[in-house]
Amino acid sequence: MIEWASLLGVIGLGCALAVYLRILKYPAGNEQMQEIAEAIHEGAMAFLKREYVVLAIFIAIVTLILALSIDLPTAGAFVFGSICSIMAGFLGMKAATRANVRTTWAANQHGQAEALQVAFSGGTVMGLSVASLGLLGVGLLFKYFGSPGHSQVISGFAMGASSIALFARVGGGIYTKTADVGADLVGKVEAGIPEDDPRNPAVIADNVGDNVGDVAGMGADIFESYVGSIVATIAIAATASQMLLDHLSGTTTDGLQVQLLAMQLPIAIVMIGLVASLIGVGSMRLLRNMDPAAALRNAPLVAALLLFAGSYFFIKSVGLSIGVFYAVVSGGVTGIVIGLLTEYYTGGEPVRCIAIASETGPA
Repeated sequence: MIEWASLLGVIGLGCALAVYLRILKYPAGNEQMQEIAEAIHEGAMAFLKREYVVLAIFIAIVTLILALSIDLPTAGAFVFGSICSIMAGFLGMKAATRANVRTTWAANQHGQAEALQVAFSGGTVMGLSVASLGLLGVGLLFKYFGSPGHSQVISGFAMGASSIALFARVGGGIYTKTADVGADLVGKVEAGIPEDDPRNPAVIADNVGDNVGDVAGMGADIFESYVGSIVATIAIAATASQMLLDHLSGTTTDGLQVQLLAMQLPIAIVMIGLVASLIGVGSMRLLRNMDPAAALRNAPLVAALLLFAGSYFFIKSVGLSIGVFYAVVSGGVTGIVIGLLTEYYTGGEPVRCIAIASETGPA
């Protein structure tokens, strides 16, 4: 199964491309909307180009250090991870800057359901790009370095992803806040222009910042967390003690076989998760007429349930302990609970209480 990881990553990228092309088929609004959207897109691409030129210098320096101090394969894995992280942010932002204006026009002309579908498609490109690039990169490296004695090379891939996320998140975030404050000061305070009025050039910069910080930066950040969790699990399995391997063994008793299965497990879970995510994305067509918050909540739940089912059958089929499945479920359920709590405290009763208190002051 693991030998198909890279191919599944390529298929995922193909699905992301198909979603992106479908986004482009939606109407982009009237002439003024298209003009503003193009200015935002052009500004976002200019920022990324400048940021990536600077990052290329950093990547070259760190690659040289890794090649001289560790080995050439680790340095190559670092470069590979950096490129995949850059691509994740770039592809996500490319889709977002095209989907934004189309979402606005869909809401204006067709209502909530159509707007939700377009917006969700824009986010889908980012999600599929992150998952597919990570699976493609780790799958390729595991094919050549997936043994306990050589798996440390794969850590270079995670290091490359983390390095890009650090700069992309911080750089994009700083630009976002700077443009936001500048737009408010120059527009509302000095010139008396209403907030988010496109006559204020700083408003365009503010929207550019929202894309480079909250889309490209976030994409690199998610990619780093995603890849880091996979590589960390592989590293733990590759250096596991005999006691830990005994806990992992179910019907399988060969220690080396258990260790290899444990190293392959995170990649297999990711493969199952990518397939489940594709089905979850497709379910949005059935859920889009619901309340937007409920639809965005239920689509990931569909993918999560499919992930749990697929993980159970895989773990049982390879002979690992059922405790491994319980660990997967507990992690998934914890993530779901965190999301639900976040939704409650940012869109539930606490927010309404704050809104009421803001009318007259604290109760």
